[in-house]
Formats: sequence, C-alpha cells, structure tokens
Amino acid sequence: MSADRKPATYADAGVSIAAGNALVRAIAPLVRATRRPGADAEIGGFGAFFDPKAAGYHDPLLVAATDGVGTKLKLAIDSGRHDSVGQDLVAMCVNDLIVQGAEPLFFLDYFATGKLDEGVAARVVAGIAEGCRIAGCALVGGETAEMPGMYAAGDYDLAGFAVGAVERGGQLTGADVVPGDVLLGLASSGAHSNGYSLIRKLVAESGAALDRPAMFDADALLIDHLMVPTRIYVRSLLPEIRAGRVKACAHITGGGLLENIPRVLPDGARAVVDADGWPLPRLFAWLQALGRIEPAELARTFNCGIGMVLVVAADQAEAVAATLTAAGETVHRIGAIVAGAKGCTVRGSTETWSARADWTAEHDG
Repeated sequence: MSADRKPATYADAGVSIAAGNALVRAIAPLVRATRRPGADAEIGGFGAFFDPKAAGYHDPLLVAATDGVGTKLKLAIDSGRHDSVGQDLVAMCVNDLIVQGAEPLFFLDYFATGKLDEGVAARVVAGIAEGCRIAGCALVGGETAEMPGMYAAGDYDLAGFAVGAVERGGQLTGADVVPGDVLLGLASSGAHSNGYSLIRKLVAESGAALDRPAMFDADALLIDHLMVPTRIYVRSLLPEIRAGRVKACAHITGGGLLENIPRVLPDGARAVVDADGWPLPRLFAWLQALGRIEPAELARTFNCGIGMVLVVAADQAEAVAATLTAAGETVHRIGAIVAGAKGCTVRGSTETWSARADWTAEHDG
C-alpha cells in the first residue's frame, strides 16, 4: 500500500456508525414508553429478555408472527409520509396473533436502507412505538442495517416480528365452529396494508394527484386516505376472546374476504358473506371504478371495509357486537356459517359493489 494512501474506514464505504448510534439515542425514549410487565430492559443489548410469569401467565403457549408493509412502503417513501408505516408494520403482526387468541407481548423491528437518514428512521420507529403502545406490547429491540449499494437513494425496507402468549387451552382454533354461527365484521380503517401494488398502478394510470383532494372526498387529500394506518384490534378483542365468546377470528389481509375466512374454519363449515350487509367505503368504490374491477376480484384483493371477521354463536352475536361497539369498533353482521365444503362464498345484490346483476364469488379452502 502506498505510504500516502489514506487508511480506509467504514464511513468511506458509506456506513456511518455515528448515525446509527445517534438513532439509538433518539429512539430510546420511544422504546422506553412501550414497557409492560415482563419487559423492562433498555435497548442496546445483544438480545431482549421477556418474563411470561411477570406478565401474568402460568402455562403459556407462545405464538409468533412476522410480516412487512408491502408496497405501501413505496408509497410512503415517494410521498414522504414516514410517520404511520410503523403502525402498519406492528398491526400486520399483532392482528395475526390476536386471531389465535394470543396477547401480543413483545415486538422487534428490522429497518434496512442504503444510507441511514436519522430523521426518516426516527419517524418510522416512532410509528412502530405508537403501534406497540396501541397493541399493549413492548418494543424490545430491533436492527438498523445500513447497506450501501443494496437500495436506491431514499429507499428503505421494514420487517416486523411479534411474539404473543395464550394460556394452554385458550387458543382459538375454530374447531367448535358449527353451522348457524354468525359472522361479525369489524370495520377497517382503509386499505390497511394490502393491495397496494394494484392501488399504485390504478392511481398512476388515472393521473390522480396524491397531494390533491380525493375525487371521492373533497375534504381530504388522496394520499391521506391511502396512508391511513392499519387498525389494531387487540385491545377490543382480547377481553371477548378470553371470555370465550369468540369461536374464531380471521384477519383480512392479502386474499381478501374470500381467502382469509376459510383459514380459520373446520372441515364441513362454509362462510357465507352478504356484501349487502355493510356499505362499501368510498375509497374501494373509487378504486373499483378506476380499474373496472369485478365484485369477485374486489372480494379477493381488498378487505372491502372489513378488517377482521369473527365467528360467534348466534345467541351471543348481539351481546358481542354491543361490547365491541362500546370498545370503539364499528361492527357489522355480515353473514353466517352453513354446512358445506370448507370455504367462503361472498354474494351481493344488483348494484351492490356496482354489480349489474346479483353476483356470487366462491373460494374453496
């Protein structure tokens, strides 16, 4: 090596250890605010301890879930809306835990980028911390990876990992679902974190401006509608599940109503969803019009305004709906379980979801 050549450093390769350390200092108060019984350590160690006994469990089963935000993240990056995708990340994981009867206990995140922008990363982590606060789980750690050459300028990626617990015997399996049970739908807050590849395509092809009022709502920008964070259903659902009043839950994510409900049903049980049972939100009606999307495709692509579906006994449906309404949920009675091949049928009348005639969509699971 030439004597006058400058010694190489990590910073020369585009990685700033100082920026990473500054980010840890900036987010430490956010992480501390998510503490809960069982998790009270500071971030910065090589791993995180959690004490299920301190959380009140005697014989717990652990349930784990991992997910991302999908291409909604690209919309966040392009529009500079970094504050809410962290809540999306948490929601996609913890909602998958609650449908199995598990209380989310702790969460870890992975943030990867080409060059760390401390301000952007802090905004994302603030959203993650807010999601954890809403879900009642502790943000116990994570990983920030700065990888020059792996990502385009300004791009980043997110992944989340959540662990929950349920007392042995209290897990939701759907085994006791029977014909005659009722389907209750809990309203979504928007498109949540699914279908955004199609949403971005339709918006781009239409020429609609993200920073202008939405065509279906003159009082809000289109980007505001598209970036509403995924609703977290944990706090409202957990008491009903622990009380034994819910037989099964389905988180409506990719695959929509058609493909997600059968995932929690036993053989011989079929869900029949009546699309006339709730109003299609204006966002979905607008997207449907943009893409001339058929009702059946709508039902397997988007949540269509229903973010969570519960299966409950018919004689408890009214009481469960009332309790969840009091807890802040918007509840719709959207169908029932019938005897038949395991799967889901979504049907609607003429004009429901802009249909030109009565329609039916089927999925066998």
